[in-house]
Amino acid sequence: MAVAGLGVVALVFGQLIRASGAKPIPEVAVEAARAAGCGDVQTPESDPARTHLSSGQTFAYAHEPATAGPHDPAPLPSDPHVYTSPVPETNAVHNLEHAYVLIYYRADGPTALSQDDVQALASLANSESKVIMAPYPSLPGGISLALVAWNKLWSCPESASPQQARTIASAFIDAYRGTANAPEAGAP
Repeated sequence: MAVAGLGVVALVFGQLIRASGAKPIPEVAVEAARAAGCGDVQTPESDPARTHLSSGQTFAYAHEPATAGPHDPAPLPSDPHVYTSPVPETNAVHNLEHAYVLIYYRADGPTALSQDDVQALASLANSESKVIMAPYPSLPGGISLALVAWNKLWSCPESASPQQARTIASAFIDAYRGTANAPEAGAP
């Protein structure tokens, strides 16, 4: 009985360590973001409600892409890490609640992210846990890459080079993935 109790304590302690707060973005990534014309990491005013919608129900989020709010009771499967078509946003918000990072990109049009950028980011997403990448056709004008964590958003134009995009995305992932920035960081 005592051994089982110690195991539970160790598991809880391990979850607390893993689910620490967000880390600062390294200066090298901030410089890469500035050079690429990205904005600062934003904390959008959003609906912090974490209520579950009915399965398949849509929701009109205050910001695109959504960073928090009511969501579908089922998260997106994390395999594949890279989706080739847009994903249901209400499911994606559930992943954010579980401390995932989403990499959204503009796939079509004159301000589409370059194929080299998409490949560099797909390689990164496939090598990371709790990271999902998908096209997002309704990114706001001038935005071709959006990195999203629970109530955090970092946006960049199409001018980011593959190396800049990967540096920026890696830093955002390291800063927010699996952290207590999200309300259910310990959830799978």
